[in-house]
Formats: sequence, C-alpha cells, structure tokens
Amino acid sequence: MLNEIVCAGLGGQGVLTAGKIMMHVALEKGLHTTWFPSYGNEMRGGAANCNVMISDNKVASPYADHPDVLFAMAERAVDTYMKTMKKGSIIIANSTIIPKDKEYRDDITVIKVPATELAQKFGNERSANIVLLGAMVKHTCIFSKEDFEKYMCSYFESQGKGKRNEQNIKAFEIGYNYI
Repeated sequence: MLNEIVCAGLGGQGVLTAGKIMMHVALEKGLHTTWFPSYGNEMRGGAANCNVMISDNKVASPYADHPDVLFAMAERAVDTYMKTMKKGSIIIANSTIIPKDKEYRDDITVIKVPATELAQKFGNERSANIVLLGAMVKHTCIFSKEDFEKYMCSYFESQGKGKRNEQNIKAFEIGYNYI
C-alpha cells in the first residue's frame, strides 16, 4: 500500500502542519513515511504545500507525482494538482474558499467541506486544517478515526501544544461528522 498525498493551500492555512500530523500518525502506526514541504518566501498568502508519502514498505521518492489524495485548502491547490491526480483519487476541498461552481475532473471524487466556515463557527478559524483532516480521515482508508485522534494529540504534545488537544479533537470531529 502506498498513499501519495498532497496538502496544498496558502501560507498560514496550516497545510504544512496537516502534513506533519499525517506523517506523525503514520510513524506512530509503524508505517514508512516522508514529508516534503514547499513554500514561497511570503509569510502568509503565498503558495504552500507538502507531499506526504505513506506506505507499509520503504518509500522510494518523497514526491507525489500522481497523488491519491489532494487536501486542498484553496482554489489554487486544485488548479495546480488536479491534472496530475490518478483516476479514482479523492480531493478533500475547503468549500468555504474554493468556489461552489468549481469544475472538477469526472474521474475524481470530490468531498466539499466548508472547513473555514465550520472552524469560525467553532470559534477558531485557525483550526480549519484540523476540520478538513477530520473529513479526510472519514473519506479515505489511510487511518482509523481513533488512531488519528490519539496520535494527533501526541503530535501536539510533542510540539508543546498539548493544552489545545481538547479543541483539536472537537475540530477534527466537526470535519469527520460533516458528511
């Protein structure tokens, strides 16, 4: 099993953090993984993305040539990566920011979640990436909900941010239960 994931959006949307969380969960599960970030020199608003490879075998390349999953926080992410995705792949799209009438390929499943809007209603717009992670876990077979929540919390604890775990679990569950 090899899962090629691209997390993409704009600087400040937490796409690199989302990828780091996925990598951490995969490592905790004993899987092989890589995390390969790319971002512009702007602090916020410039393009930001990371490639996350998760496999039960060694990973030969850290770059997702043909992603299975696109974790898209902004329209530019869809425009950039959709054309390279495999048939039958999945886009988890932040529909608060990506236009409702956006056209997608017919051979890709698109899960639209208003992650930013849901995070704002929750009281923390910065948790939109965690909301979208919840939707991604529900609609892919990469991680179980229980494992992801457990190891997401251990990731934040390792970063000295464990005090936010209760909020992060709530944000994750909002996305997980959205559709």
